[in-house]
Amino acid sequence: MKRGICAGRRQDGLSLVGFLFGVVIVALIAVLAMKVVPTAVEFSAVKKAIVNAKNAGTTVKEIQDSFEKQRETNYIESVTAKDLEITKTGDGWDVAVAYQRKIELFGPASLVIDYEATTAGVKKLKP
Repeated sequence: MKRGICAGRRQDGLSLVGFLFGVVIVALIAVLAMKVVPTAVEFSAVKKAIVNAKNAGTTVKEIQDSFEKQRETNYIESVTAKDLEITKTGDGWDVAVAYQRKIELFGPASLVIDYEATTAGVKKLKP
C-alpha cells in the first residue's frame, strides 16, 4: 500500500529564516574583509618600501628620501619618512616602523590593528 506524499517523511533542507541568517553572517564577514584587506595590502607595501629604502641609502637622509619616493608611488598613507626608526648597526642601518590603523565598523564600534615591521635580519643587497 502506498502512502501519501508527505505522510511519514521528514523534510530536509534550509528554511527561509536559516537562509537569511546565513546571508547576514556572510555579508558581515565580507564587509569586515573589505575594510581590513586594504590596510593589510598597505602594510605589505610599507614592509617592501622600508627594505628597499634600507638597500638604497647609506645615510639617514637618503633612506628617508628613498622611502618618501616609494610612499608616493605605492599609495602609502599611514606612514611618512619621519615615522621611521632608523638605527645604525655594525652591518649598516636597520629601519623599523610601528603604527596603528583604526577601522570604523558601525556606530561606536571600531577595529584597531597594530602593525610593526623592521629590516633587522634582512641583508643588504649588493649592487
